This record gives sequence, C-alpha cells and structure tokens, in this order.
Amino acid sequence: MSQMIQLKLPDGKLIELERGATIYDAAMKIGPGLAKAALAGKINGKLADLRSPVNESADFEVVTAKSAEAADVYRHSMAHIMAEAVLQLFPEAQFGIGPTIEDGFYYDFLLSRPLTTDDLETVEKKMKEIISSKNPFERKVVSKDEALQMFRDMNQPFKLELIDELEDQTITVFTQGNFVDLCRGPHVSDSGAVKHFKLLSVAGAYWRGDEKRPMLQRIYGTAFPTKDELKDYLNRLEEAKKRDHRKLGKELDLFSTQEEVGPGLVFWHPKGSRIRHEIEKLWKEAHYRNGYELLYSPHIGQSWLWETSGHLQNYKDAMYNPIEVDGADYFIKPMNCPFHIMVYKSQVRSYRDLPLRWAELGTVYRYEKSGVLHGLMRVRGFTQDDAHIFCTPEQIQDEVREVLRFSLELWRAFGFTDIKAYLSTRPEKAVGSNDERWEQATESLRQAILAENLDWEVDEGGGAFYGPKIDLKIRDAIGREWQMTTVQFDWNLPERFDMTYIGSDGNRHRPYMVHRALLGSLERFFGVLVEHYGGAMPVWLAPVQARVLPISDKHSEYASQVNEQLKKLGIRSELDDRSDKISYRIRQAQLEKVPFMIILGDQEAESNAITVRLRNGENLSLIKLDDFVKDQEWTKVSA
Repeated sequence: MSQMIQLKLPDGKLIELERGATIYDAAMKIGPGLAKAALAGKINGKLADLRSPVNESADFEVVTAKSAEAADVYRHSMAHIMAEAVLQLFPEAQFGIGPTIEDGFYYDFLLSRPLTTDDLETVEKKMKEIISSKNPFERKVVSKDEALQMFRDMNQPFKLELIDELEDQTITVFTQGNFVDLCRGPHVSDSGAVKHFKLLSVAGAYWRGDEKRPMLQRIYGTAFPTKDELKDYLNRLEEAKKRDHRKLGKELDLFSTQEEVGPGLVFWHPKGSRIRHEIEKLWKEAHYRNGYELLYSPHIGQSWLWETSGHLQNYKDAMYNPIEVDGADYFIKPMNCPFHIMVYKSQVRSYRDLPLRWAELGTVYRYEKSGVLHGLMRVRGFTQDDAHIFCTPEQIQDEVREVLRFSLELWRAFGFTDIKAYLSTRPEKAVGSNDERWEQATESLRQAILAENLDWEVDEGGGAFYGPKIDLKIRDAIGREWQMTTVQFDWNLPERFDMTYIGSDGNRHRPYMVHRALLGSLERFFGVLVEHYGGAMPVWLAPVQARVLPISDKHSEYASQVNEQLKKLGIRSELDDRSDKISYRIRQAQLEKVPFMIILGDQEAESNAITVRLRNGENLSLIKLDDFVKDQEWTKVSA
C-alpha cells in the first residue's frame, strides 16, 4: 500500500502527504497562515479534529473561525471547559452529555445539590481561570476495554452506559487539564482559544429523556468568537425575555394554562379569544377566497381508523389511551387526516371532481412529556390549521404552486415578510420504489419555490418516508427563525385507505394527497405573533382598539356617547370612567397596549371633538370623531 495519499481541496487542487499525517499537517501543507487559523478540518464533508490522522485520499477542507462549522467547534470546546470547572467545584459530579445546540451548548450533571444563580457565577469564574491556563486539548485513542476501565475508575456510570452501546472497539477521549471526556471532537487547540462566553441558565433534564431515569441538572451556555457578537446575542436574549408570550399572556390577560386542570391545556381568556376570533375570521375568508371548502370532523374515532392510518403502529406513544364505547375502542384524534380521507371516501370521486381542497381548524390532542411543555409553543391540546388537497398527477404542480402562493399571502397579512423555504428530499427509507413519482413531486415543490422567488435551501434526505416536503421558516422582529408552514406530499395514506378516483379512461386511479398546514397550530402561531409584536398587536387584531377616557365625572356623558358611536361603527371600544386620575388610566391603557386612547375634557366636549393619544405617545388634538375614524384603517389587513 502506498504511503502517500492525496487530498482534494475545495478549489479542485490536490495536495499530497504521508498516510497517517494529521489534519493539522494537511493545513500546514497548504500554508502556515492557514494552519495557524485552523480550528478543525472536514474529511469528505465530516468534521474532524486537527489532531485526527488522515489515512485515505479524500475531499479536504480547513475549518477556520470564518467557517459555518466554527461555532460548533468552539462551543463544544467550551462545554468541556464548563465540565472541567464543574468537576473542580464538585469533585463528586457525574457527567451526562455536553453537545452544542443552536447558539450555544449545554452539559448535564448529577450533583449532590441543586445549583443556584450564584453557582453559575462561580462556575463562570472557574471557567475563566481554566481559559487563562491555556491547557491543550489532547486527543487519545484507546480500546473499548481501556475506556470502560478509565471511566469506571472515575465513577462515571453515564459514560460507561454510552461506551457499552458503542460498536467500535476503539474509543476516542479528550483531556484538558485534569478533565477527561468521552468525545469524538473536534476541539480547539487549547482552552485559551475560546474566551467570549456566558452561562445562561440551569434546568432539570432526565437522563436520555426518560422519566424513569435520574434527573440531571443541565447548564446552558453560549459562546461567540468576539466580544461584540456575544454582547449582541445577550441583548437579543434580553429583548426575547421582554417579549416572552407567557409573560405577556399573563400581563395582557390573553390566556392561561392551569396545572390543576391539566398541563399543556390552554384556556383562552376573553381578550385572547377576541384576537383568535380575528385570526380565524381572516383564515376562513382567505380559504374560501382561494378555493377551499371547510370541514368539521369528530374528536374521536374507532381504533381501526388509527390502525389503518398507521398511527397505532408508529405514533401510539403520543396518543392518549382509548375509551371503550359499546365494546369498541375509540381514540382521541392526534391528527385530522384520516377524517378528511373518510369524507373523500363517502362517495365515488371522478377526475372531474378534482382537485378537492379541504381545510379544517381541527383541535387535536397529543401526549407530550411534561418537561418539554412550554407556554403555547408546546402543548397537549391544540388546533391545527389543517388542509388536505386531493388531485390528479397532472394537477399537482399547479396545486403546490398555489399552496405556496397562498401561504405567503397569509404570512404577509400578519406582518411577516422575511421567509425562507427548505426543500426536504427523499430519505433513504421511503415508501414505494417509484423514482419517477418522487422526482415529479420534488420538482413540483422546487418549481413552486422558484415561482415565488423565495430564499431557499435543500435539506437532502429530510423528507418523510411517504413524500418530500417544503417547510417555510419565518423570521420575527428580533431576528429569530420559526418553522411554521409545511407542504407535505403523501402516497402512504392513499394506499392504506385505498383511495381512488375514476379517470377519463373509466378506470380507477390513485389520487395524489398533499398535507398542508400554513400557520401550524393556532396556539403556537399566537405565541409567535405575541412575541413578534411584543404584545402590541396591529390595530385590526387588537382585542381593544380604543379606550375612551373622560378626564372627570362631568365628561362621562360625552364619553359614553363617543364610546357608543365607536361601537356602532364596529370598533372594539371600551369606556374607562373610573374615578382614578386620568394619568393613571392612560398609563393602564398603555400597559395593556391599547392602540388609541381617546381623552375627553372640556375642550373636546365644547367643540364636539376628541383628543387621541397613540400608544407610541403621539397626540392628535381636537379632531373630529368622523375624521379620526376615516383616517384610521381599522379593519384593513396588509396583504
């Protein structure tokens, strides 16, 4: 076997080096400056540590601080530094896992006592000492037996469990200082290479997500290559806290969840219900305008329905236990699709009937572990803005393009314009062997994205086993991305339910089926909407659009007349004639984010006019009520 191998660089050039040389050696071969800047390497697209040997010819790329993968390298290194700090402070600590996550990292620990905010500050201080020491990250390859003995000696049972499950007989460990961890890497050269970090919070996490296993303490942190980037991120976190829909939901009296009734079940309060009503009204009118019909389906169905759909085989852990009625088992629905299919099958369908576009605001129930429930974002009962399209193969491309156009229309109506599409293609394990059908479906989705001139990228192999899909992600007012809309092909359910239509040739054919959720669920969408606007909803969505505020009791009669006029015009107006000072009542209206405060005193009553204070603090003095109403486009939605 030749002792030399070749590495192909991104520009197509080849470099030659000895078999077994490290990634750092390869970077040095390209140039000393690049080697100095290197954090890791990529071998055939996979990240690898600078200390890793290269034993075969391959595609090669050096990862520097400017590379997209750099964040994973220094954040994972920072997770190890945090673990070392925890070990120094709590020598009895047992370690779970410490991966990187979006914008940060975490590590799970079993400790002798709960951590406090003060503890996080102490851990941070210790981490800074470790960073100053510039201890090198050292990579070592050991046998599986050696690894087991190593972590047995360190009394690390969680690591032993992970090692036992590894099929490889050689194990990679990393050390820095006195800390040793089971890890493939990659890591930076030494602890001094990462400096700008912040520990954010501590939370409970069951080992491996299993409620029957030990509860560990999970420390979350973040790290960035520069001080300014870290500062910007922490500022965004502070802004996100102010906009937290759980906090605003309570302050604005929009909704609640109540543990004594059941975690993950949402109570919509009057103001939240008013906003939801306006959302649903727009949604329904838009669907009718775009050629959909609306359905209402049952909340429970017999077990055969879920057996046929495959939910009982593949989704049972997320379903609630059955209810026995007249000797038959009924399940609360986790999805609406089988019911829409049964409507389709209620009569013989012809190609002349297609396409059928059926939508439903259907409430479903799914079991989520209590540890992952989160306000409106992760609940156990929610209303999907669900729809299914049944069409012929010839119609599919036009239908998909129309779905995408419609979804963008709806998002823009709610004020979201920064939207990115992700095209998920065929996974390794897919239903059926009809390559042509998969290619046609994927191309239909791609053409729809191109037609709408969207920013997009491909998620290779990310489709479901039953069809490719488009996911739309929106970016909110503070730059966070939310995955919302899904357009999903499905050949699985039409087969399972033996769905057919009579074609122009008189024969039975299988229809194409598309699952489509635009907003996702009303609960999650509402949470995103509240955070996007910081609770200050657009006027057309505001639960109270105007609050009429007489300065004193002698202005109450005129205020009552103004309030009634506004209500007759369909404006959501309230009269606040409490005896509190006008400054206090204005402040209350501002805290409740009421768009318009109509203030009435002697001048207004004498001139039959109004003074309007906007929630941004601007005043419109002594204007006619009719002019104000005409100037304000109360019900218009910006499509």
